[in-house]
Amino acid sequence: MKILYLDCHMGAAGDMLTAALLELLPEAERRRFIERVNALGIPGVRAELLPDVKCGITGSRVAVTVHGVDEEGPGGHCHHHEHEPGHCEAHPGCGHRGHEHPHEHGHPRPHGHHHRTLADITAVINGLDIPESAKSRAAGVYAAIAGAESRVHGRETGEVHFHEVGAMDAVADVVSVSLLVEMLAPERIVVSPVRTGYGTVKCAHGVLPVPAPATALLLEGVPVFAGDIAGEMTTPTGAALIKSLADAFGEMPPMSMERIGYGMGSRDFPAANCVRAILGESAEKAEEAAEIFCTLDDATAEDIAFAQELLMDAGALDVYTAAVGMKKGRPGTLLSCLCAWERREEFARLILTHTPTLGVRIYAPERMKLSRSVQTLETRYGPVRVKRASGYGIEKAKPEYEDLSRISRETGRPITVLRREIEKLI
Repeated sequence: MKILYLDCHMGAAGDMLTAALLELLPEAERRRFIERVNALGIPGVRAELLPDVKCGITGSRVAVTVHGVDEEGPGGHCHHHEHEPGHCEAHPGCGHRGHEHPHEHGHPRPHGHHHRTLADITAVINGLDIPESAKSRAAGVYAAIAGAESRVHGRETGEVHFHEVGAMDAVADVVSVSLLVEMLAPERIVVSPVRTGYGTVKCAHGVLPVPAPATALLLEGVPVFAGDIAGEMTTPTGAALIKSLADAFGEMPPMSMERIGYGMGSRDFPAANCVRAILGESAEKAEEAAEIFCTLDDATAEDIAFAQELLMDAGALDVYTAAVGMKKGRPGTLLSCLCAWERREEFARLILTHTPTLGVRIYAPERMKLSRSVQTLETRYGPVRVKRASGYGIEKAKPEYEDLSRISRETGRPITVLRREIEKLI
């Protein structure tokens, strides 16, 4: 299994995540990627990949300008969106280049002080020549940021305004990260506990605590710690990206490291100010699986179905139920969840939270599994995905149900007929 591990012990920002993921590509591809981003047509955006060194570690930094303006500017700033125009002044120790708020301390602004709504930014993203999956992730990240800001300020999401420079700067970061994840294609992404920093930042709304209110909302459910550095170490863009990317949070799982990338922040600290990205392989073995059981006699069918959906959405390998007889002759339901061994506590907590059970049992079953792959066949109906499995001298293949369903709706032909026809081509 290909695993991407993101080490955010020094916090996270969009530019740092971009640079860290870029370093996982071969050097020639990094330059081509930056050229691709610059050619996308994000209004006014120009990105540059620069070498950087922190505490003796060599890495990369991504510098983005919008209409020639570098958002960081003299003195730095806090990473906070606003509804009204205003300047933003950094608290000493703010660790990263920001993405959400332009600096206007001494910068000429020939294009004026513009703002964009979430609808404006979504339109920009949807107009880019990038895969639909990358558009969907990027738009979702910005929707999460706008949703957090609307909760903080008590306004409708559509009323949230993003400053022109900060908005387009962040679009470049969010789109870049979305594209890079597509290119690297990890099967699982694990993120470390995230440093937030501590103290306060001074913005146009006044003095705010660290993490900033929007960042705190975006980090709900994420393991975080303040650390020993004053200032804002994780930005709203960084928080939203992490939440979007992570399949799990925790320390690095057992894996064979293949490539390591360092994405640098602009500030210098006694510790290396960077996000570290590690790409590697983790072979799935029998002892790495966990099966979690509980029996339920006081949950409705709807409650159990909802718990099953949550477990599958969280990445369970399998979830099933079975009817059982319980003590005192009561009928009940056995709920079983199969998951990766290192995620057993995470799934156990989900079951304990979303069902009435007071305890679960965890086993380590031995598993034999076929290796799986997906092939795309060109047919007279268009492309059809075929699932293949092999191992132990066994070969299996079958057309993807969703593709057969789509073709059936388009043509009116029964799925059983389509399946037989496609199987002849396999």
